[in-house]
Amino acid sequence: MEEKDILKLIDHTLLKADATWEQIVALCDEAVKYGTATVCIPQTYLKRVHDKYGDSLKLCTVIGFPLGYNSTSSKVVEAKDSIADGADEIDTVVNISDVKNHRYDEVRKELKMIREACGDKLLKVIIETCYLTEEEKIELCKIVTEAKADYIKTSTGFGSAGATLEDIELFKKHIGPDVKIKAAGGIRTIEDALAYANAGCSRIGSSKVAPLIAAKYNL
Repeated sequence: MEEKDILKLIDHTLLKADATWEQIVALCDEAVKYGTATVCIPQTYLKRVHDKYGDSLKLCTVIGFPLGYNSTSSKVVEAKDSIADGADEIDTVVNISDVKNHRYDEVRKELKMIREACGDKLLKVIIETCYLTEEEKIELCKIVTEAKADYIKTSTGFGSAGATLEDIELFKKHIGPDVKIKAAGGIRTIEDALAYANAGCSRIGSSKVAPLIAAKYNL
């Protein structure tokens, strides 16, 4: 893959608690200019961004973020509210507490309910790999596939570590053929992004890579 082609894989991201409207607008302007896949922004900004940019920009947001132990009903409401406010894609954090206690039936039930709430919108499931054993990661690959999520995603970017190429290889062995992979967390350079793209990731979450590519190629 050529470096410039990475832009169409990028979820151009700003999820800081102190993100201002001016920063969100700057992010969105960059996304439109560079042709990134989406912007990934806090739910509180979705409606304002949708009103300002309309269909010129795909909108992604996060629910159950970043710790995942919200109630299922609250995640369902978050998903529905986000879609009503203009979200095209939903990134939900799995209930990590249930995973660590191996309450996999509860995890499975929750993801199926969120999938239903999302309707025809894209659903990405963040499993926060830094907290999981290999066995837990493999089990989640199966559950995400069963739930008919569109993507499995490595990380929130708020955990103790982010994406690794080793986890991408593990995902590829255990997800179903209809599930794609999003890498996120710690992807700060063009070289990082290229490595994940070449490893088979269909999306890359990053706040830094798109401007670096744009600067390098005078976009």
